[in-house]
Amino acid sequence: MIELSEMIRELRREFTAALSEGDGEQVRFELGPVEIEASVTVSKEAGGDAKLRFLIVESGAAAKLAHAETQRITFTLQPRIAASGSSVLISGDDVAHER
Repeated sequence: MIELSEMIRELRREFTAALSEGDGEQVRFELGPVEIEASVTVSKEAGGDAKLRFLIVESGAAAKLAHAETQRITFTLQPRIAASGSSVLISGDDVAHER
């Protein structure tokens, strides 16, 4: 399992790579809202600085977590360029089985 924050961090890295690969390209694409749906388990750490952690359930792991309660969450991210607040324009090479 991975933390929700790690999933979003990796998603950000992928968008950043696509953004830089699109520099100088004649055709670019505006990135619209990113809708994410994931199965998560909620974990609460014990101790003085206890916090909740949202862990993404990986494919096939749901059966192993039969004793733990899993939830499905859906959220939408609206990517923006940090400095300007403008929309993200991406471009890159085709990837096999990409939709």
